[in-house]
Amino acid sequence: MKDLRVKIFADGADVKGMVEMYAKPFIKGFTTNPTLMRKAGVADYRAFAREVVSKIPDRPISFEVFSDDFSEMERQAKEIASWGSNVNVKIPVTNTHGEPAYALVKRLAHAGIKLNVTAVFTLEQVRDVVAALDPKTPAYVSVFAGRIADTGRDPMPLMAAAHALVHVHPHAELIWASPRELLNVFHAEAVGCDIITVTNDVLAKLSNVGKDLAQFSLETVKMFHDDAVKAGFSL
Repeated sequence: MKDLRVKIFADGADVKGMVEMYAKPFIKGFTTNPTLMRKAGVADYRAFAREVVSKIPDRPISFEVFSDDFSEMERQAKEIASWGSNVNVKIPVTNTHGEPAYALVKRLAHAGIKLNVTAVFTLEQVRDVVAALDPKTPAYVSVFAGRIADTGRDPMPLMAAAHALVHVHPHAELIWASPRELLNVFHAEAVGCDIITVTNDVLAKLSNVGKDLAQFSLETVKMFHDDAVKAGFSL
């Protein structure tokens, strides 16, 4: 993994798990979202975020706004940005009515707020997000390659094209978001993505990288046998 150019960001909202990932030098940053936070049982957004920033003060962390109103999104974004110099504010590319957030992105970026524009799926969205960003302000553009793959489309050509669009901006980085398997890390590397967000369950498979397949086969056979014995099956 040390030879990879793509940076791995741990994706989750369990503080204990995030701190465990922080201890690993190959984890270069962190992302969260309201869905992950809800699954982790987070009740107090502000308290959760402040605890995370206090324990992870020196690697990028993205926290997302949750309003559906652009003026309220802007207020939330400014507060979230104040939580730490390592914080990026996640802004969805549209609200739930499909209204684009480009004007908000432009205001925030030109105010010097580091953004992570999220839930991006199309090249048109990538183009318009990049056009709204401030050339002087760092930003992430999160393209949901895993969800694109869920539609039966190969995300690789789209991500390669997105890379070209994002890198017109001097300080923007492309994120391969929502990976479905460990192989996606190598897909992201192949198309030149700057970052891939990876959940802890996928990160747990890192020990399998380069594993001997015959040995893996034997371990799998033993797993099936052991589980049959533990279940007490008989015929």
